[in-house]
Amino acid sequence: MIACLDDLRRLLADLPGPDAAARAAWAEREPQLTKPAGSLGRLEELAGWLSAWQGRHPPRLDRPAARIFAGNHGVVAKGVSAYPADVTVQMVANFQRGGAAINQLCRLFGTELQVVALELDRPTADFSEGPAMTEEEAVAALKAGLDSVPAECDLLCIGEMGIGNTTSAAALCLGLYGGSAADWVGPGTGLDDRGLRRKAEVIEQAATLHGGADPLDLLRRLGGRELAAMAGAVLGARLKRVPVMLDGYVTTAAAAPLEAFRSGALDHCLVAHASAEPGHRRLIERLGKRALLDLGMRLGEGSGAALAVGLAQAAVACHTGMATFAEAGVSGKE
Repeated sequence: MIACLDDLRRLLADLPGPDAAARAAWAEREPQLTKPAGSLGRLEELAGWLSAWQGRHPPRLDRPAARIFAGNHGVVAKGVSAYPADVTVQMVANFQRGGAAINQLCRLFGTELQVVALELDRPTADFSEGPAMTEEEAVAALKAGLDSVPAECDLLCIGEMGIGNTTSAAALCLGLYGGSAADWVGPGTGLDDRGLRRKAEVIEQAATLHGGADPLDLLRRLGGRELAAMAGAVLGARLKRVPVMLDGYVTTAAAAPLEAFRSGALDHCLVAHASAEPGHRRLIERLGKRALLDLGMRLGEGSGAALAVGLAQAAVACHTGMATFAEAGVSGKE
């Protein structure tokens, strides 16, 4: 499906939209439920969004799935992270053993979890000195994301693991939206002030080096394999009519080039939570979205997206299970 970035551009030019009939059926039922109009707030909107992007009414959440993408970054050699790249491999092993936060949250909400590790023994190139990936490498990662989306799932949670990837996220945001590195940089896994200054310097250097590239080429130049794979998963979900929960800063930044290239490319996505990483809130605003949760989380690994599955389940339960005024014999608003 994708052999080069131009293939990705062609796919983005012709994306399927929401199902108008399913959305209309949701809109017809919602006002009849035994509650004041709008009283369930964003839960009502969530049910309508699920119905429109699943292409069915009523919406269902029988098979939520989570895909966590892991990659390593050559820019870590510049001292932009408080942890060494070896931690990526160690945490992937922890996911596979079931010992991480994401495992507990997926188990709690019945979400099928798969970790996609992308050449962890071969970090991307240092993007402050040249492109992070060749086109061939970027396309391979995009395809890994596209292929990871199960057609039978009804909600996809996307997350990541990769030491140094908040540096990629901040660099991508700077490249896409401008400003200064200070607008987009944050502590990641726990940098001190000196480390933050170093991180910002590296990002400014990279932005100068790669300025002028189009959004999809910026993903190749400034992203990592896991960021490209997440973008591929977002696109794959759109093509299969699967709604998406984006996790935190890195995941949202990975998806942002799609929206920058084609307005509306992320309409099937919700941002699960507002990360404590400061650039995330600015990015959410630039994308015209509102996070569902704001709990001060900055763990990554899809934890916020997995937690938001519980909200989606509540939205479906209320929309499908509540009685209408007529069914309950309750008088409606006069």
